[in-house]
Amino acid sequence: MEGGEESGGEPRGHSQDSRMGTPWSQESSPDEGQPADWNRPWAPARRVLLAVLIISLLLGSSVLLVFIFRNCGPRPCDTPVCLDLLARYTASGNSGVDACTDFFSLACGKANGTSNSFRDLAEENKSRLRRILEAPGSWHPGSGEEKAFQFYSSCMDTQAIEDAGTGPLRQVIEELGGWHISGNWTSIDFNQTLALLMSRYGHFPFFRAYLQPHPAPPHTPVIQIDQPEFDAPLKQEQEQKIYAQIVREYLTYLNQLGTLLGGDPGKVQEHASLSISITSRLFQFLRPLEQRQAQGKLFHTVTIDQLQEMAPAIDWLSCLQATFTPMLLSPSQPLVVHDLEYVKNMSQLVEGLLVKHRNFLQSHMILGLVGTLSPALDSKFQEARRSLNQKLRELTERPPLPAHPRWMECVEETGTYFEPTLAALFVREAFGPSTQSAAMELFTAIKDALIARLKRLPWMNEETRKEAQDRVTHLQVKIGAPEWALKPELAKQGYSDIQLGPSFLQSVLSCVRSLRARIVQSFLEPFPHHRWQVSPWGVNAYYSMPDHVVVFPAGLLQPPFFHPGYPRAVNFGAAGSIMAHKLLHIFYQLLLPGGCLNCDTRALQEASLCLERHYAAFPLPGRTSFNGSTTFLKNAADVGGLSIAFQAYSRSLIRHRGETTLPNQDLSSHQLFFRSYAQVMCREPSPQDSQDIHSPPSLRIHGPLSQIPAFARYFHCPRGTLLNPSSRCQLW
Repeated sequence: MEGGEESGGEPRGHSQDSRMGTPWSQESSPDEGQPADWNRPWAPARRVLLAVLIISLLLGSSVLLVFIFRNCGPRPCDTPVCLDLLARYTASGNSGVDACTDFFSLACGKANGTSNSFRDLAEENKSRLRRILEAPGSWHPGSGEEKAFQFYSSCMDTQAIEDAGTGPLRQVIEELGGWHISGNWTSIDFNQTLALLMSRYGHFPFFRAYLQPHPAPPHTPVIQIDQPEFDAPLKQEQEQKIYAQIVREYLTYLNQLGTLLGGDPGKVQEHASLSISITSRLFQFLRPLEQRQAQGKLFHTVTIDQLQEMAPAIDWLSCLQATFTPMLLSPSQPLVVHDLEYVKNMSQLVEGLLVKHRNFLQSHMILGLVGTLSPALDSKFQEARRSLNQKLRELTERPPLPAHPRWMECVEETGTYFEPTLAALFVREAFGPSTQSAAMELFTAIKDALIARLKRLPWMNEETRKEAQDRVTHLQVKIGAPEWALKPELAKQGYSDIQLGPSFLQSVLSCVRSLRARIVQSFLEPFPHHRWQVSPWGVNAYYSMPDHVVVFPAGLLQPPFFHPGYPRAVNFGAAGSIMAHKLLHIFYQLLLPGGCLNCDTRALQEASLCLERHYAAFPLPGRTSFNGSTTFLKNAADVGGLSIAFQAYSRSLIRHRGETTLPNQDLSSHQLFFRSYAQVMCREPSPQDSQDIHSPPSLRIHGPLSQIPAFARYFHCPRGTLLNPSSRCQLW
């Protein structure tokens, strides 16, 4: 019953039992039913224990968050390529400068002057070619590799060139009939001599003739006649004092050439003076490109027969046929003449000289040829040429040309004549499949970001936007090297027509003829691919409007602009901004006045004027200046290119994990993106030509950075500082 009572109804004495509690109720709820004198002493200890527990949980969470951050955030890249990049950035900039007021100096202002990224990269590529050409190796006899290595070796053998002296050059002059200065002159027909100069020696004393695609659609190959290139700028409208100084320096140079060849000093002086007179008169016939453009006469299409009537002093058919063999020319062959008025005036001058001063005309052509061939001659001729160039640059207030070591000149010469061979060797060493794939992936990300950006441009209507997107979608891209450079069997040409030796000059002349023949042959053969305008080791990307193709050579996609092992911030900021800039060249026409009839012209004009005013407000160092109207298109491409590259980079962070950054630098990944962009633009400030299409280097950095709100955000720039202006332009 007892058990029944405890389990069943409510027994007597229930209220007392409840107050005292049961044994199991005391274990399960110790705070309830405890005597007051038992619970009070332990209360502080319990509170301390509870606080310790909470603090432990908080500390543990913090450690966990740090662990997660360190494993999910950017990790330092400590590979050799990243450490080398870190050393470059450290050496090329000035970290003590305020990023918000002078980012140009921060990125480019090294201790001993301003760094020049493109020039440095070009020299590094040539150094790589030098190592290739000087590495020991065995090549198949008569192969392109063997001849390229032999040519480079003979170019570097300066002692042999010095020992040969003027002998090889005198032989060339004798083949042309000699000249009156030396007393041994055989009067050869003028046009026969001119044809020899053009075809065998690559010298064009009165005009230039070359084979290029037609300037207008369908851009078929055509022989083009253009203005000549002169050694000295003999413009009579120059300040009289400067003009007299230029004439004096040029006369000194021509006298040196004649004297080095053993000419009688009196005759040399006489012939040199008349040669300068001929050059000066030809110079007066030139019309600036802007003038011809304003008159709508950039070029004329005429037949050889028609040109013969307009400029009869030149036997056009025989001279051009000799130059462009194996083409078969006829009187009805169409030509493109870039300045018809110059050609007519040139012909009249030559006709008068043939009547009165035939021997002086011969001397003028010979003196010009000697100048052209001077790189292949001994040190006395080269020094005379170098001295002339430096003095002319001083007189025309241009910066002096840097002195290049002999190996660099020889690399450039070898690359000119043996490009297919050197292209294959360079690509094999410097641009493997993994680099090619990474570069193409980067370009695809940039192109996708541009297409997305086009959807949001307020000044484009739907029709224009659709056309713009189609233009980008159907664009061809060439990355690395031409197809023939990626196929070793095509690059290993035998160059059977090249005969090297016995002198370096004769080797050069044989290469000149071989190169011209290969160029002509390439235009005669069906060629469905775009013809590259740069060598694979070059650093200049470009957009070709006729072929609608954008080209990024392997030489450009090298450190410090690009490497598969770099942090993505570097590749997007440097190479990516270059790619985006070149893509925007597609739309240059739209930004010109009247170039986009279906656009919101008011919005477009306001954005364009805003950008011009924005650039005009920037301070410039020293004597640096620029023409905002001339540089507008490039400024627009700089601003838009950086913005598109940053958008592409931001999207990549969402799609891909594992971003890295450079070690031992207080730069976030986003800051590193902007730092890498600025590195691309580094070069020395210099007085700008009013016709220069690029802004000074500081503006090419500050202009775009100040238009990206993210730059000010990530570098914590106060409102109103130079790179965080109160308003921005909305062009791209």
